[in-house]
Amino acid sequence: MGRLEGKTALISGGARGQGAAEAALFAEEGANVVLTDVLDAGGERTADTIGGAFLHHDVTSEEEWAAVVARTVELHGGIDILVNNAGIYRIGSLIETTLEEYRGVIDVNQVGVFLGMREVAPVMIERGGGSIINISSLAGLRGTGVAFGYTASKWAVRGMTKSAAVALGRYGIRVNSVHPGPIETAMLYQNPTVEAGGVDALLGRVPLGRVAEAEEVAKLTLFLASDESSYSTGSEFVIDGGMMA
Repeated sequence: MGRLEGKTALISGGARGQGAAEAALFAEEGANVVLTDVLDAGGERTADTIGGAFLHHDVTSEEEWAAVVARTVELHGGIDILVNNAGIYRIGSLIETTLEEYRGVIDVNQVGVFLGMREVAPVMIERGGGSIINISSLAGLRGTGVAFGYTASKWAVRGMTKSAAVALGRYGIRVNSVHPGPIETAMLYQNPTVEAGGVDALLGRVPLGRVAEAEEVAKLTLFLASDESSYSTGSEFVIDGGMMA
């Protein structure tokens, strides 16, 4: 308990799944939590449950990023932790994906992360440091044939993380990426392997033989948010049950 005592965390995509699990754990560990999402009802419920604040937020909008950062600073005096968790998954190979579909995924998964880091960085610089955690994916470490836009966006998150870590390190700001494999969230059931044969069809590729819970990703994210990871920056943290082994 108390690993984030006195710190303020801003978590995008916090209404459900991994984002909600992160918000709950961070609050339990003493953080002031502001979670954002386009899912207002779910976001309000999660915020009420954990004792945090909820703000409606489209991560593709510069104006809305400026507004949620300003409101978080107004509520708590600054921001110590940013978790860029919001993301979408779309099926589609290179040939099947339309330009509109591709740009839709890139806008949320890549541009949203860029805008979040850009908007929060000056606040963290003024604060004297901070931790930015970008949620990528196993798809940000290897190629996939069925989700071209999603894979491209998650590789971009990995690259942006490293570039931001280099640029912001002098200000005491750490930037790392998290790369989950199969996690028990709504997104899991959009995976074509799962759709075709159920979760068991996927588990044959997971050495640990199971799907992870969202809380397991939250625990890794907590480590990166806390001072326990004070010398870790520009790195990929993989949580995939051994799929990349």
